[in-house]
Amino acid sequence: MSWPAYLELHEKGELRRRAEAAEGLLEPCRVCPRECLAQRLQGKTGVCGVAEQALVSSYGPHFGEERPLVGTGGSGTIFLAHCNLCCVFCQNYEISQEGEGQIVSTARLAEMMLDLQRLGCHNINFVTPTHQVPQILRALAGAVEDGLRLPLVYNCGGYESLETLRLLDGVFDIYMPDFKFAVADIAKRYSKVENYPAVAKAALREMHRQVGDLVMDRRGLARRGLLVRHLVLPSNLAGTAEIVRFLAEFSEDTYVNIMAQYRPRYRAHEYPPLARRPTRTELEEALHLARAAGLHRLDGYC
Repeated sequence: MSWPAYLELHEKGELRRRAEAAEGLLEPCRVCPRECLAQRLQGKTGVCGVAEQALVSSYGPHFGEERPLVGTGGSGTIFLAHCNLCCVFCQNYEISQEGEGQIVSTARLAEMMLDLQRLGCHNINFVTPTHQVPQILRALAGAVEDGLRLPLVYNCGGYESLETLRLLDGVFDIYMPDFKFAVADIAKRYSKVENYPAVAKAALREMHRQVGDLVMDRRGLARRGLLVRHLVLPSNLAGTAEIVRFLAEFSEDTYVNIMAQYRPRYRAHEYPPLARRPTRTELEEALHLARAAGLHRLDGYC
């Protein structure tokens, strides 16, 4: 297989076909599991707030991501505005919920990828790409023709459509989903989505089927595979025990970042269970649960 994976698809003419297929999901919109059916090609928007063109908040080398992505040149992040989740505690709510960003053309989005490559970044890291997959694929085809050769990172919230993910098979080398909640009612209360655990589990299985466990080169940089993030919430609202058990079931070699960054942001203070940071005991318990489940490739709060 070529590396990055999308080079093989490009050589076969398949990359543009995938972009066209993804475009077909925009009207009526079925890009994410919400299937809101918004007429996005006509300028309408659903929950995600994005119509036909990409909406970007910022882009540049990022050194705060997981170690296998950062290296010496940084992860080339493109922060896409808005989100298909409505997390009341979002740590980046200005971008994801308030839509801080600018509309960019297909050509400009391609230029951003090439700019990051010229700056020496090790990958192109699309942050919150779920609702903008068609726009990404459209721009990627042009970027590859102009010399893009970096692996792509799909940095998402875990609430993904299997139909959309299958269009990405052979496009993304690295998947980095969150697994936020183990209980559907909790997810509905705090992220306003239906059936989050079942949808996320199916999505993670599909991602793992496509790319397998995380593989790194001799420099410790990610080349291909699945990297999962799990944010520890106060009072075990995330259901960490169930989440780490699930991850270990399909592979004890799953690379997992147990994240301790939660703090009450956005509307979290309106929900008493979310109105405090996790205690040290809660964070240590999350790590213990991950190890007890058999996971051994742990990052973050270690």
